[in-house]
Amino acid sequence: MGVKIVAGFLVVFLAVATPAFANDPDMLQDVCVADSTSGVKVNGFACKAAANITAEDFFFAGIAKPGVTNNTMGSLVTGANVEKIPGLNTLGVSMGRIDFAPGGLNPPHTHPRATEMIFVLYGELDVGFITTSNKLISKHLNVGETFVFPRGLIHFQKNNGKKPAAVVTAFNSQLPGTQSVAATLFTSTPPVPDHVLTMAFQVGSKQVQKIRDRLAPKK
Repeated sequence: MGVKIVAGFLVVFLAVATPAFANDPDMLQDVCVADSTSGVKVNGFACKAAANITAEDFFFAGIAKPGVTNNTMGSLVTGANVEKIPGLNTLGVSMGRIDFAPGGLNPPHTHPRATEMIFVLYGELDVGFITTSNKLISKHLNVGETFVFPRGLIHFQKNNGKKPAAVVTAFNSQLPGTQSVAATLFTSTPPVPDHVLTMAFQVGSKQVQKIRDRLAPKK
C-alpha cells in the first residue's frame, strides 16, 4: 500500500511540476543588469556587479525621435532591447520604434523569440502575418490602433499613405531577434547555394544574382 501511495504522489508531482520546468524560471534577484564585457557565455548576459549599477542602465532615448528613412525600403527600425538597455536583462520584455516614409515597407520578417505588438503613433499602415496554414491575416491601421504578430510567424508593415507613419513596438523578450526573409535567403554568409534558391523560387541563376546584388548591404 505504501509503495502505491508513493508512486501515486510521484505521478501527481511530475504532472504538476513538469509545466513549471518548461518555462523560464523567475528572477532570483531584483535586477541583473547585463554585463556585455564579462566574456561569460550564458543564455542572456552575466550580471553586472550591484555596486556598479546606475540609472543609465535602465534608460534609452533612442526611440524618442523619428528615424531617418531615406533608404531602399523607406523605413527604419530602432530597437530598445537588452543590447541598448542593459537593465532589461532577465526581464523578458523590450520595445522598439519603426518609422516609415510614404510608401515605406518593413519587409516580411520573423521574430523567432517573441510575439510583437504595435501601436500606431501617427500615419496609417497596412499590416499582416501569414499562418503556418498559409493564410494571410491582414488589417489597415490608423492612429492609436494596435495589432499583434504571433511569435515566429512571417509578418510585414507597409505605409501606403501619402504621409510619414510611425509605430511603437513591444515584445515579450529582452532580445526577440529578427530574420528578414529576403535578406536571410539572399545575403547570408556563406551564401545559400544557387541550386537551392533557383529550385525554391523557380527562377534562373541570373535572377538569383540580380536579387543578391540589389539586397547586398551598401558599402
